Amino acid sequence: MYLTPRQILLAGATDLIGAQLLDRLLSEPTIQRVQAPTHMPLAEHPRLQNPVGEFAALLAELEGPVDVAFCCLASTCGQTDSQKTLIDLDANLVRVFASRARKLGARHLVVISAPGADPHSTDPCHRVKGAMEQALQAQGWPQLTITRPAQLLGPRSELRITERLTAPLLRLLPGKYQGIEASVLARALWRLALEESEGTRIVESEELRKLGK
Repeated sequence: MYLTPRQILLAGATDLIGAQLLDRLLSEPTIQRVQAPTHMPLAEHPRLQNPVGEFAALLAELEGPVDVAFCCLASTCGQTDSQKTLIDLDANLVRVFASRARKLGARHLVVISAPGADPHSTDPCHRVKGAMEQALQAQGWPQLTITRPAQLLGPRSELRITERLTAPLLRLLPGKYQGIEASVLARALWRLALEESEGTRIVESEELRKLGK
């Protein structure tokens, strides 16, 4: 079953995935408004509402109604330098954003996690990601879509030599470990937002690539 969300809330619009998703959302004629709080101004658009400032403080300024919320804040396991950064972002800010979106009326949250997310994992990143997923499920969302993309491929604002060198190999890896283009992921996220169901759905990277074709 499919729906037509018209009021969108997007977190992470300046990041690789969020920027691709924002372009996708603003190209959809059915969408009336996209709220995208950021720390730096975005290009103006008649259907974009872009409060600028410290992200946590901006949450109180957001307005309803909201149909679908996208959270593209979650860090990539390979890019985070410390467990504290992971906890601040994934365990705290993502949860607070989701709670605010729910209060504004959103019934569907689409969030980015990571392959291997498990609250009992011995890997710090996978453990924090798993705890984040558990916290979101405890919020009682009517519809929660957790996506677990593999390593992201695409142009970034900052230079990452390691990612540039490994990108060709990531395209050849099998199944859920194969790298995924940010533009493909953005299309998959939008398609998932159009699907109406109940409860929690976890979508691994291999399925995300198929949905984003």
